[in-house]
Amino acid sequence: MSIRKRTSDILDRPFVGWFIIGVIIFNAILLGLETSATVMGQMGPVILALDAACLAIFTLEIAAKLFAHGPRFFRNGWNIFDFTIVAIALIPGAQGFSVLRALRVLRVLRVISVAPSLRRVVEGFITALPGMGSVFLLMGIIFYIGAVMTTKLFGAEFPEWFGTIGRSGYSLFQIMTLESWSMGIVRPVMTVYPYAWAFFVPFILMTTFAVVNLLVGLIVNSMQDAHHEEDVAATDAYRDEVMAKLELIEARLDKRN
Repeated sequence: MSIRKRTSDILDRPFVGWFIIGVIIFNAILLGLETSATVMGQMGPVILALDAACLAIFTLEIAAKLFAHGPRFFRNGWNIFDFTIVAIALIPGAQGFSVLRALRVLRVLRVISVAPSLRRVVEGFITALPGMGSVFLLMGIIFYIGAVMTTKLFGAEFPEWFGTIGRSGYSLFQIMTLESWSMGIVRPVMTVYPYAWAFFVPFILMTTFAVVNLLVGLIVNSMQDAHHEEDVAATDAYRDEVMAKLELIEARLDKRN
């Protein structure tokens, strides 16, 4: 067996995946501790050394995968994701790179590529993006129409909320999220325009209870489809494995006969 094949087999073993998940979680805790001036004052050098050790482990893992898989490494989207996250973490954190240095916390996202259940969630979300684009377009049209209407209807008396299309759009977004929409915005508007509810109630019904739930439904449906495809793939793989074993047994029986 070649060294590349042995390296690939070792990387595919479950304990390696669990070890990487443990390092990711430990590294996330370290990155959180770095935000505390008190902790850094007492244990700063130790935390930085452990952080560097975690980064070294991630770098060695990526290097091992590159050695084991060669150019095929970049054919997998999750491998590219891991490579990008680790590459960003390796950028020095001095002067102009201070913002990129803060992006070290993105290493925590690597747990998504390692944990199959989280991968299914992300894959389901990505699958739902084309359908979500149509829903977002519909939402944008509703918001634009609503922003124009509220600016013309309520902008003169309430310029802080509806003075411009931008302010109206933001106020409508707040109303859609149901955050202080009644006592904070709508009821004050109704003191001047008693029939303002005739606009805001249908707007909430269309956006909060219809369009937003449509988005949720698309994501859930895509996640179920991704989960079903993974189950089918696992079943096919198991079937192929059983067939291969049966063929091996049949070949051995033929040799004996």
